[in-house]
Amino acid sequence: MVKLNKIYTRTGDDGTTGLVDGTRRAKYDARMVAIGDIDELNSALGFAALSVAPAIAGELVRIQNDLFDLGADLATPLGAFDTPDFAPTDMVLRILPGQAVWLEQAIDRHNAALPPLTSFILPGGSEAAARVHLARAITRRAERAMAALAAAEPVNPSALAYVNRLSDYLFVLARAINAGNDPLWVPGASRS
Repeated sequence: MVKLNKIYTRTGDDGTTGLVDGTRRAKYDARMVAIGDIDELNSALGFAALSVAPAIAGELVRIQNDLFDLGADLATPLGAFDTPDFAPTDMVLRILPGQAVWLEQAIDRHNAALPPLTSFILPGGSEAAARVHLARAITRRAERAMAALAAAEPVNPSALAYVNRLSDYLFVLARAINAGNDPLWVPGASRS
């Protein structure tokens, strides 16, 4: 259980942040950028949850919890606790494949009632869908940050799959919120 009695520690005043394994990284380090993007995404989902039906809000809260798992996963570099004195009962929180499978099932469920796309869609349509589209765009940025991190050091492949699937889920969810009545891109519509 997490217990936070004191919010400020002053340990980050030097421009670094501590990871789960006790190492410190610069706040601009690729790992910290990815963690920050996931945190921003979580906040955007909280904002989106305020404007959707309770069942969808429940899905978004579930995803917010997954994003805390993802942040913990990213804050614990792979191999950080691969030592003989690390007991299997010690907790290292990782994203598991089943979390992406749940997203796939939700995508299929929401997508089943939607008409096929005939054009790219413009993010918007309704306030709730626009908030979900904003979260989707932040998800894509977080995914790029995680891919950049993975190019430099090992990252849990299930975490990468999860964030990739999440952007798909949010796209389909925004369409479902709009009941398929999405504003469509009209190529060259404003050219003279």
